[in-house]
Amino acid sequence: MANPWLLATRPKTLPAALIPVVLGTALAAHAQTLHFLPAGLALLFALLVQIGTNFSNDYYDFIKGADTADRIGPTRATAAGLIKPEQMRTAMWLVFGAAFLVGCGLIPFGGWWLLVVGVASIASGWAYTGGPYPLGYNGLGDLFVFFFFGFMATMLTFYVQAGTWLVLPVEEPEIINYFGPAFWLSAVPGALATNILVVNNLRDVGTDSISGKRTLAVRLGATFGVRQYQALTLMAATVPLMLIVDYEFGFWTLLPWIVLPLGIKLCFQMGKPAEREQWLARLGQTAFFTLSYGLLLAIGLLLDAAQ
Repeated sequence: MANPWLLATRPKTLPAALIPVVLGTALAAHAQTLHFLPAGLALLFALLVQIGTNFSNDYYDFIKGADTADRIGPTRATAAGLIKPEQMRTAMWLVFGAAFLVGCGLIPFGGWWLLVVGVASIASGWAYTGGPYPLGYNGLGDLFVFFFFGFMATMLTFYVQAGTWLVLPVEEPEIINYFGPAFWLSAVPGALATNILVVNNLRDVGTDSISGKRTLAVRLGATFGVRQYQALTLMAATVPLMLIVDYEFGFWTLLPWIVLPLGIKLCFQMGKPAEREQWLARLGQTAFFTLSYGLLLAIGLLLDAAQ
């Protein structure tokens, strides 16, 4: 068996933290404002917050009874007895503390207001399954993931390098131009990261219902979860085309469409009954689609900038 601490980091979820930073950095390079130091700090901060959140989920899901022997998802270190609850709790706060220190390194590049953003990000990671009103237990997990791993991570990564939210000057009073490409690009990692959560929620509908974990899939039904997955995949697929049509990016921006067949395949598979191994495969393929789509989009932005 893999090292229990490596298992607890949930490697298949880490693309959710990696891709928004990579895309924000690629957009900064496209705007000729690439700055490696804040980009590296942003990446380390995002990964630490993701790992801290995963440790928090491992601990609180065990304490609250959401992770049981009947669960069909990947092995959870605390529930499986591989790591003691108090050790997991300590590790959670140590990782969140490290994330705070790394985040402080971004203040010179964006201002003191980033301190508030960093604390809010860490607090939300903890509050996903911890605290008096855990987001993941009350149907707010999807919104949290979309916002923090989409808009927050991508736009702030771009901002600490470019010093602005916009890439292009606002020349026309159209609402789309007031947001800028960074805003719309953020929808890609937001949508794809949320899909990783949707797979987990669809897989765990049965056990979540029993434990009182009221995810959207529990509240609104599995069919809603399937449609949500499909809609988010469609959103990620349309953003590159929007960047071309509305902001005159080059056709290299469509490079991630190479892996769209996998995304379409997953959209059709998600509504079909599955056993444990099939759900594990769907989670792994969704994580791979998130990683490959995001990286190809970043490469497309770099190739477009090089022309």
